[in-house]
Amino acid sequence: MKRKIAILGSTGSIGVQALEVIRNLPDLLEVEVLTAFNNADSLIQQALEFQPNAVVIVNELWYPKVKEALQNEDIKVFAGESSLIDIVEMDSIDMVLAAIVGVAGLKPVYHAIEYHKPVALANKETLVVAGELMMQKAGENQVPLLPVDSEHSAIFQSLAGEFENKIEKLIITASGGPFRGKTAAELREVTLQQALKHPNWSMGHKITIDSATLMNKGLEVIEAQWLFGVPLEDIEVVVHPQSIIHSLVRFTDGSLKAQLGLPDMKLPIQYALTYPKRVATDFPRFSFAQYPALTFEAPDLQLFPCLQIAKEAAQRGGNIPAAMNAANEVAVAMFLQGKIKFTNIPDLVAKTIAHTPFSIPKTIEGYIETDLNSRIYTNHNSSF
Repeated sequence: MKRKIAILGSTGSIGVQALEVIRNLPDLLEVEVLTAFNNADSLIQQALEFQPNAVVIVNELWYPKVKEALQNEDIKVFAGESSLIDIVEMDSIDMVLAAIVGVAGLKPVYHAIEYHKPVALANKETLVVAGELMMQKAGENQVPLLPVDSEHSAIFQSLAGEFENKIEKLIITASGGPFRGKTAAELREVTLQQALKHPNWSMGHKITIDSATLMNKGLEVIEAQWLFGVPLEDIEVVVHPQSIIHSLVRFTDGSLKAQLGLPDMKLPIQYALTYPKRVATDFPRFSFAQYPALTFEAPDLQLFPCLQIAKEAAQRGGNIPAAMNAANEVAVAMFLQGKIKFTNIPDLVAKTIAHTPFSIPKTIEGYIETDLNSRIYTNHNSSF
């Protein structure tokens, strides 16, 4: 039987690539639900092609346009944040792909877990902001969280057949972004166009900037801590500019296992959507002859302090990672809008964390309250 997929955030980078995977596997996968926040035109086009059971446009201003465009189709049309959360209850959904960027994905993922839906997780913030709560609920409901991030997928694939063996260390690889090897003076003058030009990956703007600051790796460390139950001190980041080894696991006997491949998000997306099967693809194949050297180096925490900031936030725990994540989202948005410099991003995040009172929220709403307060503070304290 076909696996019916709900794609939360279908018009973003991950959502679009997931639809490409589904398009190529029509006998195995089927689109059941599509959702978008603002991109009504793309949502309409996707719905007309894939004929899902339902679509959700979160921004209600676009509801009439989507409703009219799909009025002759057998597709239910909903609008609003509450519909985004409630849609995952549908009995016909076999798996939810969480591809919404940012904290907006928090409630829908938690609700999917509550309704016993397996989640293919591309939304880092789900575990960065509320990892303890999410993993507790997933454990209670015996709901699998399947990683879509290339790094966590690599770890997951390396653990296949090893789940009973003790992990000594997780090693998460980083490309180093577009500014690897730059000086502090050069970083102060980088432009938005330079920051958005990732050397290896094609991603959305927010995650591309996070890659340039190395905040992306900080978020991945926190995510790995929860996904794989490994202490922070046993998770290491290493810069690997070629982005061929996507991450590694070292076991207690000293053996290392890694997953290699060309930089292509469709592979980890497909692995999550079809797990535990591996399905044949026509994706380009890696050739050692084309990559005669794979190199590695330690990340420069002086020039890229976001990685250390994220680790320290995770060590403090509670609501501090939520505050850090909110401040980073605001700071990145400000940089994208030309309001602050690239090097102001970590300063603004650190400032917000220092201002945040520590607490241990017991509900999703508690984490969202920290998120909201941190956004307000960051917005009001962004002058340098």
